[in-house]
Amino acid sequence: MSVAAEAPGRHGVTGTATVEITIPVYNEERALPGCVRTLHRYLSERFPVPWRITIVNNASTDATAAVARALAGRYAGVGVLDLAAKGRGLALRESWGRSDADVVVYMDVDLSTGLDALLPLVAPLLNGHSDIAIGSRLAPGARIVRGVRREVVSRCYNALLRFGHGARFSDAQCGFKAARTDVLRALLPAVRDGSWFFDTELLLLAEHNGLRIHEVPVDWMEDVDSRVDVVGTAWEDLRGLCRVALAKANGDARVAGLPRRPELAPTHPDAVLAPGARRARTGRQLLWFAVIGLASTALTVALYALLREALAPLAANLAALVVTTVLNTEANRRLTFLGARAGTGRVHAKGLLVFALYYAFTSGALLLLDALVPEPGRALELLVLVAASALGTAARFALLRTWVFSHR
Repeated sequence: MSVAAEAPGRHGVTGTATVEITIPVYNEERALPGCVRTLHRYLSERFPVPWRITIVNNASTDATAAVARALAGRYAGVGVLDLAAKGRGLALRESWGRSDADVVVYMDVDLSTGLDALLPLVAPLLNGHSDIAIGSRLAPGARIVRGVRREVVSRCYNALLRFGHGARFSDAQCGFKAARTDVLRALLPAVRDGSWFFDTELLLLAEHNGLRIHEVPVDWMEDVDSRVDVVGTAWEDLRGLCRVALAKANGDARVAGLPRRPELAPTHPDAVLAPGARRARTGRQLLWFAVIGLASTALTVALYALLREALAPLAANLAALVVTTVLNTEANRRLTFLGARAGTGRVHAKGLLVFALYYAFTSGALLLLDALVPEPGRALELLVLVAASALGTAARFALLRTWVFSHR
């Protein structure tokens, strides 16, 4: 069938690696034969890893089931899994959950994604470099042909992921993904969606739990004969995004039992390492925290000055701090404490307590000023607030580093 690839034993991929490609279908009697014929020929002639194809029939009401069985009988390495319920996520959950391959792949029946991206997709999973790989229509180097409506919807959706969840992957919805099965065994039970949001939820949970996601720029051409209800799917996706955000906030998005990568170590046996690696890490954290803290302080002062026209000092300070604290915490999560494994309810409670202490300190400074100087000028108020914010920011860094984000 193909040339066997010897995979290293690191990160759970051992011996001769195997790849299983899942094709979920619902009422695809027209498109399925051409898909299997083209894919089978490509894999037989050009794919250097042992493979098999699994067609997952999602309760089709046309002749898809019969067509799939006929194709399985005609082509070696093709199997069929019949499900009684619809849902792309359900199809992937069932097929991937039963697979004994080292790497599992999903692609759409319309083959919108060019097959030349298949080997680059699975290669970093086979050698243990990455945990999940996705085809991206938005990554540099990708070439796509699609209508304006789907282009706008896709870009808006992925922008929501970036700004709402801090996602670092660029394209959650491309029907071209792969994953290591040792990672999926722990991750799949945590994915609740069984439909179109399945892909996004899987990626968000993977990234939230520190897994490495590899992106491959793809060639992609839209097939207008699609079973996707764009409006209905978009609504379900928005609900899913809110649900996953809540799970992150209360700690339910943490998945136990995931394979962990070893700590960074030099490859060269005689490498000369910089003596203060820990100090360097602290310095990097201080640099990012200082930059974020300065920006937060400036924003707090600007908001306070704006709100002080209509509110009392303490109320204006509280409103300004609530806004900037949310932005500050998110920025520190993404940039300062990258290795920290935050997300549990206890960690969020600690974060709220740090904010309360910070607010009490800055508000206390304003109260003390009011007690010492009757009717202080606005400039003096702002000066005291800046000084209190600077001291509070230093204390906040110490608390975040040694208490809130201390568990890795």
